[in-house]
Amino acid sequence: MAYNIAMVCDFFYPQLGGVEFHIYHLAQKLIELGHSVVILTHAYGDRTGVRYLSNGLKVYYIPYAIVYRETSFPTVFGSFPIVRNILVREQIQLVHSHVSVSSLAHEALLHATVMGLRTVFTDHSLYGFDSLGSILVNKLLRFSLTNVGAVICVSNTCKENMILRASLDPSHVSVIPNAVVSKDFAPIPRGPRKSPDQITIVVISRLYPNKGADLLTHLIPQICQLQQSVNFVVAGDGPKFVDFQQMIETYRLQDRIQLLGAVQHEKVRDVMCQGDIYLHASLTEAFGTVLVEAASCGLLIVTTTVGGIPEVLPEHMTVFAKETSVSSLVDATLRAITLFQRKKVDTSLFHSEVAAIYDWTDVAERTTAVYHRLLHQSITEDRSWLRLLKNYHNRGGPWARCLYMLCAVVEFMIFLLLEWWYPRDQIDLAVKWRRKQE
Repeated sequence: MAYNIAMVCDFFYPQLGGVEFHIYHLAQKLIELGHSVVILTHAYGDRTGVRYLSNGLKVYYIPYAIVYRETSFPTVFGSFPIVRNILVREQIQLVHSHVSVSSLAHEALLHATVMGLRTVFTDHSLYGFDSLGSILVNKLLRFSLTNVGAVICVSNTCKENMILRASLDPSHVSVIPNAVVSKDFAPIPRGPRKSPDQITIVVISRLYPNKGADLLTHLIPQICQLQQSVNFVVAGDGPKFVDFQQMIETYRLQDRIQLLGAVQHEKVRDVMCQGDIYLHASLTEAFGTVLVEAASCGLLIVTTTVGGIPEVLPEHMTVFAKETSVSSLVDATLRAITLFQRKKVDTSLFHSEVAAIYDWTDVAERTTAVYHRLLHQSITEDRSWLRLLKNYHNRGGPWARCLYMLCAVVEFMIFLLLEWWYPRDQIDLAVKWRRKQE
């Protein structure tokens, strides 16, 4: 059975990242399986309005104000009119939101619930419990997921984190990992080395503290000092980019380190294939798609054991640091270098192994199974407004439940006003993209 699905998230093309690629590739595979998919995101620069991507994927770039790191300004109720218009116009049956810190994703879940649509939420990150930001996100998540139909996490660690943060029933949470387009990350035959012991270590990451940028600026000079035959290629941009420039100048490593800055996604594979080892120093990671991409390119992975990283790849593809520290990462990197120098590691089969493990068609089929179970099990489910209000009343403490119910009541009132002011039968239905005949 084919479904009309809306994917909602603040993070999408032209911005590049793991979440953006996940939404795009999942949408493409769902379209190939016969479903209709539209994307709702905020405008990026002059990219506003409706755009079509490959395979007829329609994207609504809604002109919202941006607050921080491409997150739209939260309005709670302000987005309801336009989101309702799009959902009715596209005859949406199911709203699938992504990312805990996406304001638009949370608001779409609330609007869809009041409209009687089925909802799914996918989380891609891990969050703590001890900082103000994480506490606020967790409180928002508890409200948004009160009446959500199903939750998807990208790893078992992410699932455990989500259950604790949002107080969810584990039976309502599924684990469906990311994947990789293996043909886009195939190894490239390398030319002759200057010396048999020459090793190139690649780092591709957003240069932020949570991605281990501070660790890298300390451990890279140590590796260069201990191993004269090792060079680095560092790609990525962010607030820590200046620190890398200063590190190169301080230790005079201009001949040992290539600092490339931001790299277009279509060139990531070319950068990865210059190396032998991929170094990943992230402090938090729910999955780590870049690890799969690097292994697919035939690189041995050196990484931390934080979050869901240990679940991503088989043991023979990775060298783990025992702790998230400079000394531990240096030891792990030296072990990986020794494996290469002594020819005790064969990366020639990594690509085929990764292609067999991670495939977007499998991810799309497993996601469709979640949709199917949700849409068919909820036929007899009580979706009345009183039931939804009761669910909000049973969440959180006395102050939280009052706030939750107040938001829900206001949302119901706005919904009734919109149904009267702009009836559904006055909204033109969109013509669906005609798929090619197989």
